[in-house]
Amino acid sequence: MRTEERTRLEDNRLMEEVKDGRVERLAVLFERHHVRLYNYFLRLTGNRSLSEDLTQDVFVRILKYRSTFQAGRDFLVWLYAIARNAHVDHFRRNKEMLPLDEALHAGQESPSATPVSRIEQDEEASLLKKALEKLSPAKKEVLILSRFQEMKYAEIADILHCRVGTVKVNVHRAMKDLSRIYLQLQGGLSS
Repeated sequence: MRTEERTRLEDNRLMEEVKDGRVERLAVLFERHHVRLYNYFLRLTGNRSLSEDLTQDVFVRILKYRSTFQAGRDFLVWLYAIARNAHVDHFRRNKEMLPLDEALHAGQESPSATPVSRIEQDEEASLLKKALEKLSPAKKEVLILSRFQEMKYAEIADILHCRVGTVKVNVHRAMKDLSRIYLQLQGGLSS
């Protein structure tokens, strides 16, 4: 059994323990997933403080709704469904849209990169960030889940309550739009 599969099984077992009243086991799940969840929110909102708040809110919701966790359900999918709901609820309450943060690609730079290549990488990251900002929220979300959170289409379909084929089509369309917008920003195509 692969490490990823073992970790998922362990997460499911831990969540079952939390559901059964051993709430201190939530600390292990928090340690495993809070950074990844924070990065998900950061890519969606572009706001560090809000991303921290939403991450905390997700774990409070897990505690509050622990009895709804179903045996056999993948904890990670359940976690992101809660995260998605927390994000939607926040923006319904606040009716605001925030730009994507420049930290989109933070930490992805090679330590041996030359100054010229670093400038080129920064320009490309900036253009990509701007292109992502121009996507609809639904297209941005599906790309973040598939490309940045590295979730499988079946997991995304479960989170979004749709079919796998729908996710594939939406990712394809979002990538096509992202490419078109990126090239426009780069000056490669006219509107």
